[in-house]
Amino acid sequence: MSTTDAGSKSIRSLIPARMDRLPWTRFHWTVVVGLGTAWILDGLEIQIVSANGFQQQLGMSTEQVTLTGTIYLLGQVVGALVFGRLSDRLGRKKFFILTLAIYLIGSGLAGFSPNVEFLWVFRFIAGLGIGGEYTAINSAIDEIIPSKYRGRIDIAINGTYWGGAALGAAANLYLLTNPVLVETGWGWRIGFFIGPVLGLIIIFLRRHVPESPRWQITHGHEQDAEANVSRIEREVAAEAGGRLPDVPDEKAIAIPVHDRVPFSVVAHTLFRRYPSRAFVGLAMMVTQAFLYNAIFFTYALVLENFYDVPNGVTNLYFFPFAIGNLIGPLVLGPLFDTIGRKQMIFATYSIAAVVLALSAVLFSADVLNATTQTILWSVSFFFASAGASSAYLTVSETFPLQLRGQVISYFFAIGQIAGAIAPAVFGLLIGDGSDRGPLTGGYFFGAALMFVGGLIALIFGVRAEGKSLEDISDVDFIDKALRERQHA
Repeated sequence: MSTTDAGSKSIRSLIPARMDRLPWTRFHWTVVVGLGTAWILDGLEIQIVSANGFQQQLGMSTEQVTLTGTIYLLGQVVGALVFGRLSDRLGRKKFFILTLAIYLIGSGLAGFSPNVEFLWVFRFIAGLGIGGEYTAINSAIDEIIPSKYRGRIDIAINGTYWGGAALGAAANLYLLTNPVLVETGWGWRIGFFIGPVLGLIIIFLRRHVPESPRWQITHGHEQDAEANVSRIEREVAAEAGGRLPDVPDEKAIAIPVHDRVPFSVVAHTLFRRYPSRAFVGLAMMVTQAFLYNAIFFTYALVLENFYDVPNGVTNLYFFPFAIGNLIGPLVLGPLFDTIGRKQMIFATYSIAAVVLALSAVLFSADVLNATTQTILWSVSFFFASAGASSAYLTVSETFPLQLRGQVISYFFAIGQIAGAIAPAVFGLLIGDGSDRGPLTGGYFFGAALMFVGGLIALIFGVRAEGKSLEDISDVDFIDKALRERQHA
């Protein structure tokens, strides 16, 4: 039972311990399926747009096509920053529906675009929704999923991006290359409708996902949090077929209550209280974003310019690449909860770097073909995908709950900006395909970045496996910082 400490703005509560001791049941699958589909939608969107099926019908230049992707990414950055702060202040659940609805409107209306300007406006709106999804959803998942499962679930969910990308690639094969099935000019429009159709199903599932009890307790909604957790416990106990073990009173902790956290306190937390954690999060997000965008957005150009693969066939080579990225987090994710975060982050980042460096050597020696090049990419990103997914987990779980959404949004935005540079740089290195030297150097640079990112996590990372979120970061720090600010 939660009690309010007399004379102070804190609540003594067993709720975090009660949530973490729950066995895995259908309730948790509802959370995973209902919330974890944001990444599928993002992967779908990126792949649908990368096919450029709208270019000819809307009379777009190459520069306008590339700008379309940039506008979507900018929308994600803005959406993450706006909704990250709002989800910390107003709650996670409100934005489960709102951000998804914004995406549905943006993507759906983009399919009706009569001109370039209309397309850009609604691609930006779709990006707003997906960016907001990343912050609100990552926060909620980590706060609801029991601590012993948190690593594998978060990593697996982030890896589902590639399931969406594979779905988008499959859709493109039918919608853009088969005029017998789909009339020319309609394929790309139908492609933009796939995500909204899936989104309508997801909205129905999200109605059954509760507000984060941890968020409720930190904002003083003690009775709502208590009722919420009690309902979850009844549902879990009924499915588990027995009575849940009691949580001893000594596991209760005093949780400070805050309505909002000023940006000055957020900055103080990042740069004064937890600078090494901020350094780790920044290193992981930037390195994985740069490498991923460098390879993902230029793989077709490499196949076309160096291996003479026809443009329409490059989609077929994408499937093993996407499958490797999807399976990696599913297979390796549990090891982040058992072997440990720091060890697995270093292992996945460094193995991915070594395989990529090996591929650079073989590429430079001109002993690869399109198939073996794709196999090496698939092996490298089998590991890199798990590492990249753990970057979001690391940022989400190592900072105080009161500013979790904001912190995710800041690191996500920085990662997106770094990632946006990579395709342009590697596009220049590819050139016309006559010289392998520049691209070889680019591959070595990307491999070195990944290795350094993993090494930083190994040295400065936090052992968060199996720990409650309240044990990973100081729950009193925000309260102390706010009091110091009031007295200053």
